[in-house]
Amino acid sequence: MPDYCYTGLPQWHHPDWGQSALHGSRQTTPLARYASHFSSVEGNSTFYALPDADTVQRWDADTPADFRFCFKLPRRISHDLKLRHCDTELRTFFDCLAPLGAKLGLLYLQFPANFGPDALPRLTEFLRQLPGDFRYGVEVRHPAFFAKGEEERALNRLLMETGVNRTLFDTRALFALPADDAETQEALQKKPRVPLHVIATGQAPMVRFITPLDYHAALDWLDPWVGKVNAWLDEGRTPFIFFHTPDNAQSPELARLFNERLAAVRAGVRGFKPWPDSLRQQETLF
Repeated sequence: MPDYCYTGLPQWHHPDWGQSALHGSRQTTPLARYASHFSSVEGNSTFYALPDADTVQRWDADTPADFRFCFKLPRRISHDLKLRHCDTELRTFFDCLAPLGAKLGLLYLQFPANFGPDALPRLTEFLRQLPGDFRYGVEVRHPAFFAKGEEERALNRLLMETGVNRTLFDTRALFALPADDAETQEALQKKPRVPLHVIATGQAPMVRFITPLDYHAALDWLDPWVGKVNAWLDEGRTPFIFFHTPDNAQSPELARLFNERLAAVRAGVRGFKPWPDSLRQQETLF
């Protein structure tokens, strides 16, 4: 089996990508163009509402067999019901996405900052009753889960025992290099500022990496991920890594840069197909 590092962005369409390698003929859809280069995508829309059956069928038709969607479980389950009495909502979620079959990469829960250690028994019960056919991730934001104390150790033990991946959100570069533009200020307000504890609790570690608008300024934070992903591949894991910038206009180029550096230390790794040099406009493609 070839090494796979599933690479993606938080969206497959962006107005500023119109003159880029992700721009193409109207004969193809934005998702089809995106999937010709990237192997995965964060499906944040399912946090707010589920797609209809026709939309799911189009997603399937627009992507190759080795593409992987990573969908966020609905807010209704994680935030409103807080994992209680949500059997109906959970069944509806799985039924909705079932036609994608093997293209379901990671299904993940994102919890608010008030979801803390007292909720671990509830989380334990919830994770243990999930269908075993899928890979799962959990992203937490409560300070206790980053304090290196017993609460964090208990969370990590639970995730290891259930094979669930702890989602890692690396915002260090964003907060270390703040700027006054509107996009950055919005990102600083919305993105979590929590410590980064790099750990793989399951076989498919998931990383969400966000930089300042000038992603070149974040190379000191990006380069260590090349080594970590390479190490995870050595361990037989299958990482998922997603690249963000405050407005995501240059996130494709950020992803390309990472994959070039990964390929330099690990030949043959799959999960990203670069666009031809002729489509790059020096360093201002987007």
